[in-house]
Amino acid sequence: MWSRLLYKPYWRYVITDVILLVVSFFVVLMWFPLSTQLPFQKYDIFACVFSVVWLLMSYFGHRYIPVKFMKVGTSFLRLFVVALVVAGIMLGYMWLLSPDRNFSINVLGTIWIAMVSCSVLYLLISHAYLYALDEGGEVERGPERGVQSVLNPPKYNFDEAQKADIRDSVAEFASCDLLPYLEQKVDLYSSNTFLTRSSELFNFQKLKYYRFDTIINFMPLNEVRGINKLFGLVNDRLPDDGLFVCCFTPQRVVKQHFLEHYPPVLNWIFYTFFFLYKRVMPKVFMTSRLYYDITEGKNRVLSRTEVMGRLCYCGFKIVDERQVGEQCYVIAQRDFRPQTVQRRMYGIFVKLNRVGKNGKLFKVYKFRTMHPYSEYLQGYIHERYGLQEGGKFTNDIRVTTLGHFMRKYWIDELPMLLNLLKGNMKIVGVRPISKQYFSLYSKELQEKRMQHTPGLLPPFYADMPKTLEDIQASEMHYLVRCEEKGTFVTDFVYFWKIVYTILFKRARSN
Repeated sequence: MWSRLLYKPYWRYVITDVILLVVSFFVVLMWFPLSTQLPFQKYDIFACVFSVVWLLMSYFGHRYIPVKFMKVGTSFLRLFVVALVVAGIMLGYMWLLSPDRNFSINVLGTIWIAMVSCSVLYLLISHAYLYALDEGGEVERGPERGVQSVLNPPKYNFDEAQKADIRDSVAEFASCDLLPYLEQKVDLYSSNTFLTRSSELFNFQKLKYYRFDTIINFMPLNEVRGINKLFGLVNDRLPDDGLFVCCFTPQRVVKQHFLEHYPPVLNWIFYTFFFLYKRVMPKVFMTSRLYYDITEGKNRVLSRTEVMGRLCYCGFKIVDERQVGEQCYVIAQRDFRPQTVQRRMYGIFVKLNRVGKNGKLFKVYKFRTMHPYSEYLQGYIHERYGLQEGGKFTNDIRVTTLGHFMRKYWIDELPMLLNLLKGNMKIVGVRPISKQYFSLYSKELQEKRMQHTPGLLPPFYADMPKTLEDIQASEMHYLVRCEEKGTFVTDFVYFWKIVYTILFKRARSN
């Protein structure tokens, strides 16, 4: 009996109840019309007794069990029972001890209603949070790989009749212009190539492991709910270095349709609302699950960057990409088995891993300026496009249109003031960079960088170097001066150099 009655409470709920109690009493005693001029003095004992009774009854009523273990109806039933019991106990208390019973009952009723209303709101928010958090779990992963992962059934090429059937299938699934591209990039007419057009995960789950070394899905990813799960299934079923071909309608095509099919001004208004619904709502935590439940993941809007980033996150590397008609096709090669293939959340703020003092990684806070999953494309972008003047990536497709504007005027870096308050950054110092970018630096500069704290204002804006070598020389000069003349003096001099460059030479962030 006692083991059922006593349990370890979830302290966040207890603290939340205490806060709700304080707020309720404050609202009632401060804003409701009362006959007494000193309500806090008159009802202080009453408030304390009410609070203790509420907390005790909530505990014994098992209200402090995490809501993830309760259904919505159970949560509201327990709240209703606790409220009735507390009301009964307090009415008995006032009947025995309170000299002004009628007025005390009015106060009790008002506080009880305020308390229950706050608790109902809290329960709704708690369950809404869990609803948003629940994505239906992760698809079952395949077995760990052994030697069998590189073995396929004997491969043979199709005869002309079978090839004609495949060409007809490609023509039915996609544009005729796609056929030459696939013939050039994959072994299209092989018995180990699987062609399908499906958005259902179970069609990929029933594929035998390592049976096909090439899987082509002609169903646009815009119609798939659970893209990462699909990629994870394909990753498990492909042999090592197997190929996966997928397609999607990119965001720029959808945007172009809006701008061309509606009158000027109205087209931008319509597209803005469409963008908020199709791009922002699916990415905001508390609305994401609701969006997918309403739309069932159909007709979603995807950027080129997001699709390729998802592929890299799910264990693929990009081999080639091409737009054919309105569809963009991506050929990816299985590279490794990812630890997880869950959907990631991308809100307004981002926390990026950066190399700090002593080589320790820390989180840099910024406003988001890149498409989702951009962080997994860093190696691909560097390998394909290289670096431009200033050390940034050339043709960085990861940055959004709004992101370019925010970067130009440093708006995206305002949250880095939190890093300044936390002490893992200072005002002037070398730029905090990722491990990928850090690896491009010389060994000597890497060692010197790890001896100093990164800064909000890097020496880059004092010297305005153009190449990676110039950037390294600029940072090395700054770090050497810090060692020779002291960090405070060097930072003071560089601060005014940077201010002068920004104000008079119109230096801007890339």
